[in-house]
Amino acid sequence: MEKNLHILPRVADSSSFLYIEKSFIEKDDTSVTARAGETITRIPAASILALVLGPGTSITHAAVTALGETGCSVIWAGEDSVRFYAAGGGRSRSSAAVMRQAFAWAEPGLRLEVTRRMYRMRFPEPLPANLTLQQLRGKEGVRVREAYQAAARTTGIEWRGRNYDRSNWADADPVNRALSAGAACLYGACHGAIAALGYSPAIGFIHTGKQLSFVYDVADLYKIEVLLPAAFEAAANTSERVESAVRRALRARIQGTRMLERISRDLSALFNDLTEAGDIDFPKEEIESSDVVGQLWDPSGNVDGGVNHAVDDA
Repeated sequence: MEKNLHILPRVADSSSFLYIEKSFIEKDDTSVTARAGETITRIPAASILALVLGPGTSITHAAVTALGETGCSVIWAGEDSVRFYAAGGGRSRSSAAVMRQAFAWAEPGLRLEVTRRMYRMRFPEPLPANLTLQQLRGKEGVRVREAYQAAARTTGIEWRGRNYDRSNWADADPVNRALSAGAACLYGACHGAIAALGYSPAIGFIHTGKQLSFVYDVADLYKIEVLLPAAFEAAANTSERVESAVRRALRARIQGTRMLERISRDLSALFNDLTEAGDIDFPKEEIESSDVVGQLWDPSGNVDGGVNHAVDDA
């Protein structure tokens, strides 16, 4: 897939996410601001990919409009971002990316190939080409288990497995709370990147059946490298609330690993040269100018939109 120079730099150069709770968010004359009591903080809407709103947050229509115009996704989350409730996507003028995604999802052979590619992206070493999907899932399970154990050894944390109850959040151990809070923020950053690049968060390949299936697919590409170190280090080293500590550590890991830039490249590679299931005529890049209405589909070839196609009788 050819890179879109108007979209990719916006994702790669952005900060990952900003979490705000117990604040009133509005647009003033020149920017978006968050007010908590007498404290007013300016939100760098043009340079962040996702704004995560926690409980006690109100936001005006004008602020949402301003955030949307800059391509910043708005995420509604639970306290300390431990649950992901809803999201408003960033702006993308082209439908080419989501059309490629839908083509690949709808053709079983292409979907299988994309699924295989997503599994292979998670491993630093090449995998045999003849592995079945079940074998790939098995190898992924081993990789994840070993990654948790390695992170526990490195930080000196006793790891008793991934175990927490959302209805009894305080009963979970610090590392499980850090993993859950960090995962919600990681999903927010990935959701923002997916929306800004013009893909659908709902059309998943490994995950399925949820409105965020593709978000989970993409987040799993980087979770071991980005989330696990941030969560285990926050749980091992902080004397404050672990949820706040993991958000700061996760932002640093996302920036340090250039995750957003990699998402741009990886999604391009994911849907590029899908010829294994036959010749598929993927849609070409569409006109990016907001002044152009677009085109109307026709079996013999698209026709111009925004014009009257009535045929005179004369």
